[in-house]
Amino acid sequence: MAAVLGPVTNYASTTVPGWAAQARVIWPVFAVLVAASIGLVLWGRRLDTAGRSPMPLAPVSRLARGPQASLHPPHVGLVRGREAELAVLAGMLRRPQGRFAVLCAAGGMGKTTVAAQLAVQAEAAGCRVFWVRWRDGAELAQQMVQAALACGLPEAELEAARAGQVSLPDAVWGQLSRVQRWLLVVDNADEPHKLSPAGERVADYRGWIRPCGRGLLVVTSRDGSEQTWGPCAQLLRLEPLPVWPAGQVLLDAAPMAGSAEQARELAARLGGMPLALHAAGTYLAGPTSRYRTFASYHQALEEDLRHLLGAAHSSASHPHVARTVVRHTWELSLDQLAGEGNALARPLLRLLALLAQAPIPLSLITPDLLSAVTGHDVTPVTLEAAFAGLHRYGLLGLPHSPASTGPVSGNSDAAQVMLHPLIREINAVALTADASDLTVWHRALAERLTTAAHEASRRGRAGWPAAVLLTPHLPLLLDYADPRTSTQHRTTLNAAAQILQKAGAFSAAHLLHQRVLDVEACTLGPEHPDTLTSRNNLANALFGRGEPAEAIRLLRQTLEDRARILGPEHPDTLTSRHDLACALDGTGEHAEAAGLLRRTLNDRTRVLGPEHPHTLASRDSLGLALDGMGEHAEAVRLHRRTLDDRTRVLGPEHRLTLLSRHNLASALTRAGEQTEAIQLLWEVLNDHARILGNEHPHTLASRDSLGLALDGMGEHAEAVRLHRQTLKDRTRILGPEHPDTLASSHNLGLALTRAGEQAEAVELLRRTHDDRILILGDEHPHTLRTRNVLEAALAMSAQQPLSRRWRRRRNSPPDGG
Repeated sequence: MAAVLGPVTNYASTTVPGWAAQARVIWPVFAVLVAASIGLVLWGRRLDTAGRSPMPLAPVSRLARGPQASLHPPHVGLVRGREAELAVLAGMLRRPQGRFAVLCAAGGMGKTTVAAQLAVQAEAAGCRVFWVRWRDGAELAQQMVQAALACGLPEAELEAARAGQVSLPDAVWGQLSRVQRWLLVVDNADEPHKLSPAGERVADYRGWIRPCGRGLLVVTSRDGSEQTWGPCAQLLRLEPLPVWPAGQVLLDAAPMAGSAEQARELAARLGGMPLALHAAGTYLAGPTSRYRTFASYHQALEEDLRHLLGAAHSSASHPHVARTVVRHTWELSLDQLAGEGNALARPLLRLLALLAQAPIPLSLITPDLLSAVTGHDVTPVTLEAAFAGLHRYGLLGLPHSPASTGPVSGNSDAAQVMLHPLIREINAVALTADASDLTVWHRALAERLTTAAHEASRRGRAGWPAAVLLTPHLPLLLDYADPRTSTQHRTTLNAAAQILQKAGAFSAAHLLHQRVLDVEACTLGPEHPDTLTSRNNLANALFGRGEPAEAIRLLRQTLEDRARILGPEHPDTLTSRHDLACALDGTGEHAEAAGLLRRTLNDRTRVLGPEHPHTLASRDSLGLALDGMGEHAEAVRLHRRTLDDRTRVLGPEHRLTLLSRHNLASALTRAGEQTEAIQLLWEVLNDHARILGNEHPHTLASRDSLGLALDGMGEHAEAVRLHRQTLKDRTRILGPEHPDTLASSHNLGLALTRAGEQAEAVELLRRTHDDRILILGDEHPHTLRTRNVLEAALAMSAQQPLSRRWRRRRNSPPDGG
């Protein structure tokens, strides 16, 4: 081995300095080295301990070299309506637990205001507060360094970062992780990709946004994507202010402008948007403003929104100014989306602003539609990206649907979006400013709405949910119509309204019929046959939605006009007479209804034929009227005959055939044939649920009738269960004051009485009685029927007798309501 390596030299002992041979020199040097080593060990332990216990914070004046920005939070006045968000943030400030908060929403929702209020609370609690306002990457780095220096970052570590020995964010967050009781706000972080190293995500937590630390990081941003901020972010999405605190914001700014109620009305008109509330309050408080009251400003918005809130600002090119101006604040987000390569976001938002203030089905907006208005190629992928970008920046919301509110509203799984009212209005103003001629936009949208309505019609029951979603937007066809398309567009609305009535969506149908009637009365005249048809249709929709008095008034007027203009035996005149009779029968006026229906049945048999669907409808309705008059045997005979004919002519599962089966079963119940009636009602209830849906009015009517039949057979517990469910569903779908809802309330009270639950029955029947007096009148047959049942329940419960006012002659037995 020695031969290979050669001689080995001992460099430690070959040449020894002269001073090293002197003991009086070497031993002191050795002692100094030992003392230094011990000192370094102790200092290292102290640094380790500092990571686990609070470290005294250095004064803010100890800063890095270069110009310094203020880290002081902005002043904020009284904050209204954000108590829930502030409570969450306060809890996180006490115990961050490795998380940070992101206040996210569209521009104008008050993110900075909430963060500033939290800063006030943090300072009052003894925390150090650092406010970093995003402008660019260099300034952000400088302000973060200032915050870290104020928390004790050693100059040596900062110099090491400047020399490239360590990452500057690592140095800053390393110091922040060693101290506690601080709040750091990064405001207006609307371009999150600039907060991380190039090519990395914010959610990697290697840049300026990190969940580590023993204080709380709060970010305000228009970007509300969970993917952007990662799993350690607590996203607090700000919604518009509720009307009460929003009204108080206006009163705070302009206390002499009117009453609290007027302030709330204006706040509701502004959609609870904090930026708009601030702008309106500032304007109203101005000594030279044209409008000085909440009421006058509210009225002026309808005609002058373009100048009050939609006015352009001369300094809007400066982002800080643009954020504070309603007209421009959302353009910043659109500019950012365009900078990301999402050029379709702006025209898509402008297109959505042309639609009604209602949920918009995504299926309505197609690539072809957006291509038609922009002139660019649009693919499903780029359209989807535009929707996603608008949603990420809070410019699109999702409609709230806590529960079904209609017979078909809960049956649609169609994706929908919604615009805040002010975002919609301001973007419509912007579109008018951008485009000199909107004809192309209007024509393309009208064609798409027409196609969507026809698609819903062709799908039958499967298209009902789509028809309901389209309803608020279809009247735009009348606004965009010209003489060449006016008739076509009215026909489209009428066809859609008929689908909605079949679906039981009477309020939606009422909206379309009312708009068509208004247009036709102006363009065709009040006595044109088409106008009379629209008035008749409107009356039927009113009856369906629970407004029988107005429906009967319109039907009487239409019948008189049609008989005079078209003749007494014209098919349209017979339709009006039939519809009037049905409305009268539905309100308990059975005798008058039966007289009209006999005439109509005879005339329709002669004019249309005995098996025409309209003739069968009159025979079915006559059976209902006779049943209401107590002529149950004749009613059963007519219903059996009508059921046979409808089964043969229309088919066994046609909705009118099912209706005949239900009406026959109800007549059998009243005729004492409960066994056959109950069997038939179970069958028709199942068929109605299967064919029309569980919440269709006909399905609810079948369940109600089954409850009555079971109650008559002594099965009171099952009757109570069915009536409870029907009352709950009708209250939710039709409303608590709809006549059908009151009928369910009456029938449940009756079943409870017979089941021995008098206390609950009395309470329920008292409410029903009061409601029927208010809606139908003191002497209406339905009111008298409820009064009879209530008196019986009181007698059975041995309570005090009714007042003398109630002891009147009764004209109806205590049966179903």
